[in-house]
Amino acid sequence: MAIGTRRAAPPPAPEAPPAVADEPAPERGLGFEKWMGFLSSFVAPLTLVTALLFYFGYVSTREFFRYFGIDVDLIGLSSQEFVMRSPGALFVPVMVLLLLAAGLMVAHRRMRRHIERVEPDDRRRLIAGLAWTGIGFLLAGLVLAFVEPLLADWAWGQLLTPLFLAVGAGLAAYAASTVRALGGKGIGRGVVVILVLVLVAGTFWATATIAQWWGLGQARALASDLTALPAVVLDTKERLYPGNDAITSRDLGEPADVPAEGERGPVFGYRYFGLRLLAQGGGRLYLVPDEWSADASTIVVPYDDVRVRFRFLPDADPPTG
Repeated sequence: MAIGTRRAAPPPAPEAPPAVADEPAPERGLGFEKWMGFLSSFVAPLTLVTALLFYFGYVSTREFFRYFGIDVDLIGLSSQEFVMRSPGALFVPVMVLLLLAAGLMVAHRRMRRHIERVEPDDRRRLIAGLAWTGIGFLLAGLVLAFVEPLLADWAWGQLLTPLFLAVGAGLAAYAASTVRALGGKGIGRGVVVILVLVLVAGTFWATATIAQWWGLGQARALASDLTALPAVVLDTKERLYPGNDAITSRDLGEPADVPAEGERGPVFGYRYFGLRLLAQGGGRLYLVPDEWSADASTIVVPYDDVRVRFRFLPDADPPTG
């Protein structure tokens, strides 16, 4: 009897995977947004912002008091006072930087679309032009950095040097990051990072120079009209030689100025007029004459050795009614 064989049933066909909609390819960027995010990470921490405010406030305040011949470190201002003095010096640089950042973002969008449309040869020439322009600015900034100390009368060199370095580093970094985003292998990431750091340092340097100019401008504006400061009548034990015609003096002889019995001579023998209180701190008074001139100087007297009377000016436009 023949034995029949049973053919095994074929395995079931695997189910087809569900259809997945094609996802749009991510837009290829040119690296600019990534480096803008890298820069923004510098200003995010509150501690760093406070430190920057302190530094620029210190720079402008130091220049302000140096105009009157005072070392700001001797006054003993607190960190909070330096921070409070910084906004005036930073208003213009911050506004310029914010507007410039907005303009650069718009320009980057247009540049990216243009680069993606042009032919490869034109693209290379455009990127090379940006890179060589940046290198030119960098070289000009380096030359100015060495030549500027020899040109003491050219104040603009203090600002152009960091601006040239910042602009040159920014253009070179943009060109390098664009090459990397397009698949170029000739430029390492470290080069781009160094150029971005040069851009940050140049911007910081330029802002510090503007803060110095602001402090100097405030000092000159105050020196042109010192009547805004409190008037001071100063009694001293020894004679001063202020060397300014705006400061007058007379010898004291009133009974109130006669010392106690048994002492020799008056306690305060001289009284000076025509002084204004510029600052006080560290146990000292810093006084300037009513009218500042080329031969004027700041008088520094300790609290313990003088007697002072202040006269604060009334409101020039008091309320009525």
